[in-house]
Amino acid sequence: MISKKIVLLLLFVGFQLAAQDKKWTLEECVDYAIKNNISIKQSELDLKTSDIEKMEAIGGFLPTLSASANYSVNTGASINPVTNQFQNETFKSFSAGANSNITLFNGLANWKTLQRTKLNKIANSYRLDKMKDDIALSVANSYLQILFNKEQLKVQKNQNLITKENIKRTQDLIEAGSVPAGDIYELLATDASQQQQIISTENALLISKIALCQTLLIEEYATFDISDETIDLPLSNVSGETQEAILAKAKESVKDVKIAMSNVDLAKKDVSISRSSYLPTLTAFVGYNTRWSESTPFNFVDQLSLFDGTAIGLQLNVPILNGLATRGRVQRAKISQERAEFQLKQAELDLERNVYQAYNDVINARKSFESAQKSLEARKLAFDFSKERYEVGLLNSFDFSQATIALENAQSEVLRTKYDYIFRTKILEFYFGIPLIKKQ
Repeated sequence: MISKKIVLLLLFVGFQLAAQDKKWTLEECVDYAIKNNISIKQSELDLKTSDIEKMEAIGGFLPTLSASANYSVNTGASINPVTNQFQNETFKSFSAGANSNITLFNGLANWKTLQRTKLNKIANSYRLDKMKDDIALSVANSYLQILFNKEQLKVQKNQNLITKENIKRTQDLIEAGSVPAGDIYELLATDASQQQQIISTENALLISKIALCQTLLIEEYATFDISDETIDLPLSNVSGETQEAILAKAKESVKDVKIAMSNVDLAKKDVSISRSSYLPTLTAFVGYNTRWSESTPFNFVDQLSLFDGTAIGLQLNVPILNGLATRGRVQRAKISQERAEFQLKQAELDLERNVYQAYNDVINARKSFESAQKSLEARKLAFDFSKERYEVGLLNSFDFSQATIALENAQSEVLRTKYDYIFRTKILEFYFGIPLIKKQ
């Protein structure tokens, strides 16, 4: 028994360690978010509701069928259901019936309603796809933020190691009497400042992980981590396309305009459905009924066959005046259609503006990244020169610390512009119809 417990404990500990060693890739994060995001689940329910609405619309073409039965004990003056005469005595009676109706014509409202359910399902599909796209972009942004904070932390720690080495070297020189004791103070101040930056970046890294965990609905913040992916630059040649070409692709792939177009189609169909109320309605019906009463001389079965009856016919309803209710519904539907058309126009303008903005953002982000790289190269040369002068005593610790800080800032700016360029390019690729995650 003890050995079994030990084995189970080891298995449990091994599972926990495996969970802690889990490194999430960007593809895994996006897939997990899409499968578990609450908003996406709600949108999927809307899609299921569309199927139910379609089923109900199809049911509108089918006949209705209802049946009823009644058994009663009558006292006092009551109408005998068989003789249809008053009887002032106690008697038992039974009646049953079945009725069926089918709409032959109602201004084609049933057909138009069925068409509307199909349009609504298409619109809900677009909304679901848009929500998945938005979630994927949000996850990608959070993921890249974590990568940036990780690289930033590595740079800061490496720079701090260099500072600590210089402190040790300077301390040795002070003890040897080669440099004055005051030369170490600036290095100590730089070390303290770097330690503060490391703590701040560690906190930013934790916050960025928590943000991604919340998007993924993962509660294990402490053990969550992502894989250390390397994203090569340049990402793609989308920025080499013309803005007009990207806009044309965006109209085919981005769901915002498609959703707006679907809303216009739905609004037009609502106008058509509301106008159906102006037309007459023709309904066919058939009914059957039978009855029994104990006060008649026939037995139960004989009465059911003797006193039954059927009704078959047509019913025509012609709308003449209903307090202008139909006219009001038609006018409101027309206003909704006009509003949907304005929203479509606005969606097209927004898409055009967003595409042009995304295009220019990529161009500017690439220029900023290239400038940051050039600045870093210059800062490295300046730092190496300052280091050589400092090591031979031609540069004081203050000026050397300033050169170190300048190098740190240049490295940080390269990282910032790099990940900004990556994310901006991802957005432009999205508008061009390139999937965020290129699955193998």
